[in-house]
Amino acid sequence: MSIYDSLNEMQKKAVFQTEGPVLILAGAGSGKTRVLTHRIAYLIEEKGVNPWNILAITFTNKAAGEMRERVDHLVGFGSESIWVSTFHSACVRILRRFIDRLGYDTNFTIYDTDDQKSLMKEVCKYLQIDTKTYRERALLNAISSAKNEMISPQEFLLQAEGDFSKQKIAEVYLEYEKQLRANNALDFDDLLVRAVQLFETQPDVLDYYQERFRYIMVDEYQDTNTVQFHLIRILSSKYRNLCVVGDDDQSIYKFRGANIKNILNFESEFPDATVIKLEQNYRSTSNILNAANAVIHNNIGRKDKTLWTENPEGEKIACKQFDNAYDEADYIAAAIQKKVKEERASYKDCAVLYRTNAQSRIFEERFVSTNIPYKVIGGVNFYARREIKDLLAYLRTIENGRDDLAVRRIINVPKRGIGLTSINRVQEYALQKETGFYEALLAADLIPGIGRALSKLESFVALIEHFKEEAGRLTPLALLTDIIETLDYENYLEEIDMEDAESRIENIEELKSKLASYEESCEEAGEQPTLSGFLEEVALVADIDNLDEESDYVVLMTLHSAKGLEFSYVFLAGMEDGLFPSYMTITADDPMELEEERRLCYVGITRAMKELTLTCAKRRMVRGETQYNIASRFLKEIPESLIGTASGTLRERPQMEIARNQTYAKAKAAFHSQAFGIKRPVQQFKVASGEGPGYDVGDRVRHMKFGEGLVTAITEGGRDYGVTVEFDRLGVKQMFAAFAKIQTIAESGFCQKPKNFT
Repeated sequence: MSIYDSLNEMQKKAVFQTEGPVLILAGAGSGKTRVLTHRIAYLIEEKGVNPWNILAITFTNKAAGEMRERVDHLVGFGSESIWVSTFHSACVRILRRFIDRLGYDTNFTIYDTDDQKSLMKEVCKYLQIDTKTYRERALLNAISSAKNEMISPQEFLLQAEGDFSKQKIAEVYLEYEKQLRANNALDFDDLLVRAVQLFETQPDVLDYYQERFRYIMVDEYQDTNTVQFHLIRILSSKYRNLCVVGDDDQSIYKFRGANIKNILNFESEFPDATVIKLEQNYRSTSNILNAANAVIHNNIGRKDKTLWTENPEGEKIACKQFDNAYDEADYIAAAIQKKVKEERASYKDCAVLYRTNAQSRIFEERFVSTNIPYKVIGGVNFYARREIKDLLAYLRTIENGRDDLAVRRIINVPKRGIGLTSINRVQEYALQKETGFYEALLAADLIPGIGRALSKLESFVALIEHFKEEAGRLTPLALLTDIIETLDYENYLEEIDMEDAESRIENIEELKSKLASYEESCEEAGEQPTLSGFLEEVALVADIDNLDEESDYVVLMTLHSAKGLEFSYVFLAGMEDGLFPSYMTITADDPMELEEERRLCYVGITRAMKELTLTCAKRRMVRGETQYNIASRFLKEIPESLIGTASGTLRERPQMEIARNQTYAKAKAAFHSQAFGIKRPVQQFKVASGEGPGYDVGDRVRHMKFGEGLVTAITEGGRDYGVTVEFDRLGVKQMFAAFAKIQTIAESGFCQKPKNFT
């Protein structure tokens, strides 16, 4: 029996179409990784393609590892010659060989997010930028967006002509790039930009890699940005054997620069492209799929496809509405415990998904109190912790002395009595001589006014030079151990932070474990472990790669982090207008913003294999204030026939009616009783001829920004009337009548409220 007999007809078509441009539209759970790996096997075994000539690109280290494992299993001998990597990893490998053509040393440092922030602080300080007006994060985002669109600092400056704010950003962008180059460093965006630049300016390098990669496959193509598109297009332009796999319905990374037009316009870029749709889903029940289809079909900017499955119909979708977020968390915790105790499920079969990271706190509290093991994916990154950053900075300084950020981080760690004044004098001398910070340290005796700090600086330099010599003869793990012992670093941690010292030391042990694992993987691959190789691997690690599938715990994560994963039981929490979709999305002028949110909802729904529970709360604490919201419009897009009868909590009385039975009734009564009681205070703001704001509780009104809604409460303060309105689209809002400029809607002309999601 052939390995291809297990594929369905469309999967076979995708595997056997090996020549020319191919677009595989692979719906969620349709077996795209299976198709890609079988396609690689087919190229080698049936078409006689040399494994050396195949490049497979995906987005995460986890996905690349899975693909590598499957390819090795299918192909066996020779599979190690295939390049299976992420975009960034592939670019690093290319740049390590040829970046000297662009004026960099091949031992360049890769700056992570924290490094970029540190550098940006220095840039702003040097340029005397007001960081209250121009936030460092906003500046970095603007630079990243420019790089993703392949806009150089010089081009950015030209485009900013006549715009003072953009000119300031251009000034920062120019200095930021100057500093990166001076430090012989690249940020993540640079890895892609410099690779494209290398291909565009060095024809011989481009020809080498075009000959090398005659067959190129790209996974998750819907998540590519402009620079990634250019990279793939230029690499494949010679042989044109480009196969991209993706799902436009799962394009959810616009905020990172992803361009959905790359997949929607693929046939325009490649008119001779073959388009193959994979619509059979192997993951979910038909009820879950039908719900996903119903939601996503409301989007206009998409390619037509409908998922189907031969799996059973399965359980109906559970939809629950709660009074508040705490009740929501209680229910989900109890439901998980029930599945584990009564249905013999594992904790790792369950996932709680939400729109924003801030939503995790309540679930964490509940899970701790109910002894449910859990892990938050996307929390504080291991490599962002202080002790880890310190030790990695030592390793980076040893590997690349031109990395000024790393040198400055550790120059007084542990404490050596080197003060800020001395550091600033070194920095000034380095700028004056147009040299690096560490190079200035090597000539510290020439720095004016350095005084008594000279011996301390020379001692630090001697220490680093010693470690550099050690690096030549020790393994990376042995070197790290030597650094920790020589510095007495663990004792230093106890001195500065006794309370957390134990956990920090455990983190250091984990770093050693990571290094040991790296050395083992190098040994298995027949490669020599190197310090630069380890630092590269660390720099390219993503949070999602830390998900240990063997451990038994409930996973808490954002919808963005859940992409590519699957769980038997999924709880999608916080399904409220204003939260999901977000308030910013609802009020945005661009309708495509809402379509992106709907795609995110589609991703969340399709993570579920057996059961899906959708929950929302009538009120929720947001940024310290209680917010009242209506059920998400995405819930209303799911046909009632797919929702379980036990979900009756969402089909109860309208929120206004519930509210009236509580505080709103009291507020209304208080308002009407004023005429018979104490004289009202003098109004500083004229509202409506002393007869209230001009409308009453229960009236339909219209607001310029929020749309139409129902007045649920009116309260009188000393200066103005406080008005509470339940808006049809945005939930409950509280405002002052004088400023709200609310207009009543004639009884005959008002629009009916949308049906309550129930």
